[in-house]
Amino acid sequence: MTVDSSAIAATAGGGLLALPILLPVVGVLLSFLIGGRRAEWIALVLMPVELGIAVAIACRVWRSGEPLVYTLAGYAPPLGIALRVDGFSAVMLVTAGLIAPAAALFARANFATLGIEEKRAPLVFWTLLQGIQAALSLIFLGGDLFNLYVGLELLTFAAVPLVCLDGRPETVAAALRYLLFALFGSVFYLLGVALFYGAYGTLDIALLAPLVRPEPAVWLAAGLMTAGLLAKTALFPLHLWLPPAHANAPAAASAVLSGLVVKGSFFLVVRLWFDVLATLPGVVPGTILAALGSAAILFGSVLALRQARLKLLIAYSTVAQIGYLFLMFPLAFGPWAAEAFSGGIMQALSHAFAKAAMFLSAGLIAESLGHDRIADLGGAARAMPVTFLALGLGGLSLMGLPPSGGFAAKWLLMKASIESGQWLWAVVMAGGGLLAGGYLYRVLAPALSGESPHLKKTRARSRESIALALALVALLLAFAPPSFFAFLQIGRPAAGLALQ
Repeated sequence: MTVDSSAIAATAGGGLLALPILLPVVGVLLSFLIGGRRAEWIALVLMPVELGIAVAIACRVWRSGEPLVYTLAGYAPPLGIALRVDGFSAVMLVTAGLIAPAAALFARANFATLGIEEKRAPLVFWTLLQGIQAALSLIFLGGDLFNLYVGLELLTFAAVPLVCLDGRPETVAAALRYLLFALFGSVFYLLGVALFYGAYGTLDIALLAPLVRPEPAVWLAAGLMTAGLLAKTALFPLHLWLPPAHANAPAAASAVLSGLVVKGSFFLVVRLWFDVLATLPGVVPGTILAALGSAAILFGSVLALRQARLKLLIAYSTVAQIGYLFLMFPLAFGPWAAEAFSGGIMQALSHAFAKAAMFLSAGLIAESLGHDRIADLGGAARAMPVTFLALGLGGLSLMGLPPSGGFAAKWLLMKASIESGQWLWAVVMAGGGLLAGGYLYRVLAPALSGESPHLKKTRARSRESIALALALVALLLAFAPPSFFAFLQIGRPAAGLALQ
């Protein structure tokens, strides 16, 4: 079977694709070479540059209407390594470019390095934050299954230490549990990669996809890789590591972990089934993924309703919201495939911004009140109106109420499920929205009533503004024009419709 030469040939402007990976790596090296006191300055200088490059890459894809390809050192696959960016990966690259610097600006109050005694935690935070950006860029741009594994490992080893920066026993235990799940996921993924290489002699996605056939080795590889990626994404029932890790990490780290890190492995699940395995009959695998996603929505929402701490509630809501991402898989064939794909991606984007805003807001609440106990939030919204506004707007998107990106995402997914006759997924989404409203009410109802409490620490208006800005982005996604959804389809393989 022939391979489209445009899929492996370098395109004009493709050289930009190396920069989102190289710049954060340069930042990490400079932080170690120059010294910890300048790590904050290095990260804050480089991150706007990385965002500008991500926007430039997205604009090139937009103008050309086709993916960009860059071959490292000029050697095309299979001899060389290719970087590729399509509409989906360009949008994710820009999303990472927005959320990471927002979390960095928020974190300056806790991890400042300028003009103070050099400490371990700030140096670790700023270098690992740049490491996460480099790893995510490699995942979003990589075109080779083994190099994507390298990106996954870099992402794991940059994300896990953020959980236990304060060194408390409970945070160390949470980080170790996270590491254990992540390492098992990596082993399963790597075993699948080895099977693919043994069967077809190449790992480049563009070269591999036309060769894949429904044979035992392929199904085994697909199962192993999917299981490994689901463990890293924390899809039910492999979610046990996520709530303690996200709830115990510093607020800025929680925003990055929930908003971005889990999206890296989800991105690879999409790449695996829509690109590499697009020619396989995928109704049964898609239905299994959606069933697990439905269980995550219901189970995670019920557990969120039972939490006594705000950050744990938000963490369990992440478990629930991740489930929505997998409802697109059984809908990704037929005339409604584009709607389902766009709905799944919109859910990833709206969740990233909304959950980052909610974790930052929760961090401000905990710092100002000295706790995050939901039962003791009485009147807190009177003392911190902007913070609770950001929290509420983020929750609005999680519920899927208009106008919000969450509403746009769930509307597209529900429309696709109804048009395809798969009503069950629409019922699950409706139930999940009601449960999300329930756990959001548990927080806002006491916070909006009672006397204003005494704040132990004055919150910075600039930090509240960061959380509110992220929540507003989650809402503004509802007004994305049709051209945005057309942009998401750039590079989506037509073979993805072969899941029937």
